[in-house]
Amino acid sequence: MFVDQVKIYVKAGDGGDGCVSFRREKFVPRGGPDGGDGGKGGDIIFEASSRLSTLVDLRYQQHYVVKHGGHGSGHNAAGRGSDAWVIPVPVGTLVRDFETGEILGDLVTSGQRMVAAKGGKGGRGNSYFKTAIRQAPLEAEPGEPGASRWLILELKLLADVGLVGFPNAGKSSLMAAMTRAHPKIGAYPFTTLYPNLGVATWHDGKRRAFHVTVADVPGLIEGAHAGKGLGIRFLKHLERTSLLLHLVDISVTAADDPVSEFKIIRDEIAQYAQTMSKKPFMVAATKIDIAGDGEKLDALRFYCGQKHIPFFEVSAASTSGIQPLIRALGLAVETHRKRQNELSHDISEQVSYV
Repeated sequence: MFVDQVKIYVKAGDGGDGCVSFRREKFVPRGGPDGGDGGKGGDIIFEASSRLSTLVDLRYQQHYVVKHGGHGSGHNAAGRGSDAWVIPVPVGTLVRDFETGEILGDLVTSGQRMVAAKGGKGGRGNSYFKTAIRQAPLEAEPGEPGASRWLILELKLLADVGLVGFPNAGKSSLMAAMTRAHPKIGAYPFTTLYPNLGVATWHDGKRRAFHVTVADVPGLIEGAHAGKGLGIRFLKHLERTSLLLHLVDISVTAADDPVSEFKIIRDEIAQYAQTMSKKPFMVAATKIDIAGDGEKLDALRFYCGQKHIPFFEVSAASTSGIQPLIRALGLAVETHRKRQNELSHDISEQVSYV
């Protein structure tokens, strides 16, 4: 089951109480206070794991409560701290506070961690409060309570290229042809019910291999922003992509106006988020092996030429045009990565200068 959003409750461990105790030993007439400190409460930590691809485990366990730290005892013995609870989540998980909506963390690399709830400090025992004036303090601190909150965890897949288009535009078939992924493929609308990821490989002129991650999301229809079809719920998985690849079916069984279909998808994306509509994009005419007289293909090619949109003609069945498309996507992604690295370098230089 693909689950990309859950609400959970986290409660870190309370700190243990400090102890009030006095030495009671033979031949030690003035033993004095020896109450130990309480142990620290355990934290709740999220850790990104590349082995996970869904938040389904967190749907069925919504409460995470860490035990409190041990209480202090005599002989200056400190209480034992409780262990942190490390919760694995998929790479790409966004953590928000349920009450305020504040983003608390964004786990985008495998192994990255964040403390979702900090454990309370242990209370100090009475030996801490001994002074020259107060030789026998009867005071000790209670442990601090651990942090608690309700959280929203939202998974946004990490991919370089996002495939968008109408149902039956050939997205899953193209992904299978481009990558080693095995998405469900069927001759009926909405075969894809949840996002899929695949990795395409391309080689530059020096025979170096590069990899491009491709995301396939359920098809859009007109009115998707209003909830028609499967709506735009899964478009969030394309927010992190470098570019979008619009797939337009130009086969004999497709609609008569491919340009109109392309404009509808662009409008649905704009209705979802203006930032998505500003992403770089390309257009691929699919199913060219059954294009018939080619009028639809010519119309779409002419429109893209007028608008200076990168245009490709592909067939997943015959693999025609697949390699040139992968190479173009790879080059575009590499260019985007270099720009992001340069921007990050410039920002770091400014920060260090300040």
